[in-house]
Amino acid sequence: MKKAIIGKKLGMTQLFDEKGNMVPVTVIEAGPCSVVQVKTKETDGYESVQLGFIDKKESKTTKPLAGHFKKAGVGVKRHLKEFRLDDISGIDVGSVITVDTFAEGEKVDVTGITKGRGYTGAVKRWNSATLRMTHGTGPIHRQPGSMGATSSPSRIFKNKKMAGQYGNEQVTVLNLSVVKIDAENNIIAVKGAIPGAKDGIVFIRNSVKG
Repeated sequence: MKKAIIGKKLGMTQLFDEKGNMVPVTVIEAGPCSVVQVKTKETDGYESVQLGFIDKKESKTTKPLAGHFKKAGVGVKRHLKEFRLDDISGIDVGSVITVDTFAEGEKVDVTGITKGRGYTGAVKRWNSATLRMTHGTGPIHRQPGSMGATSSPSRIFKNKKMAGQYGNEQVTVLNLSVVKIDAENNIIAVKGAIPGAKDGIVFIRNSVKG
């Protein structure tokens, strides 16, 4: 059965394994998440669960959303996320998903929103080469250069690596190992880095690569 949970990135630190090797880890506060909705093949054509994370005042949400939570019998949540699972047997509306759903040593995929860096040039955004910083080069050291369009095709092709918005996009890091789980404090530590700033919301699933 596939597993999933919503979490909040707390930051990075390091742990030591039984051999004394230092392991860089990202610490995530994962759950508890309430099951707000369960979708089945009979009613929706596919199977999934909708999880809610972090309590929120009912006065701070819309009436349709408040009714959605009331129908499920759970408190209003700040974050909602639907996860498609192969098997949803044993998962009921109103039940709670906790971090001990996962186990140490498991492989997981973590999805988050990368830090937004605003509008940047081709050098910072795509790691383009700069011209020599010497006399005579002119004020074009960090420009992307010729686009290569002559009378044919007389246009710039799509997906040309140019200046533009950098960051603030959804990225998934695959096959991260679960190093440690603290079920009492809803903490999970995964090996390596994950996208996003501190306190950013992330989604943790079973590794698709297995």
